[in-house]
Amino acid sequence: MRTIIICKNRNQKATMKRICLVSLLLPFAALAADADYTLVIREHRFQPTELTVPSGKKIKLLIENQDATPEEFESHALNREKVIGAHGSATLYIGPLESGRYPFIGEFHEATARGAIIAR
Repeated sequence: MRTIIICKNRNQKATMKRICLVSLLLPFAALAADADYTLVIREHRFQPTELTVPSGKKIKLLIENQDATPEEFESHALNREKVIGAHGSATLYIGPLESGRYPFIGEFHEATARGAIIAR
């Protein structure tokens, strides 16, 4: 099926182009996170150890590893697992989360790399 739109002047044509562009880009806006948050791995510890986020919102979590060794971010509660290389970073999209506490660990250094995301 083909739709043909006839525009009688330049203003109508420009308006139709804008409408088509917006309708094509709109689905990508739904994928965007509501907010960005950062966790830093330094000396085999997460900083901050607790990260408070709004419940019911999708978040973008940037994890920066400042150590000279890799670390694995792991959270069974969030159903996420990601290896972050030495001096590297990774981005995870989480949520929307219900109110609660979601613990995570650095699997390669479990004794020191621990934290939680708290959704309120």
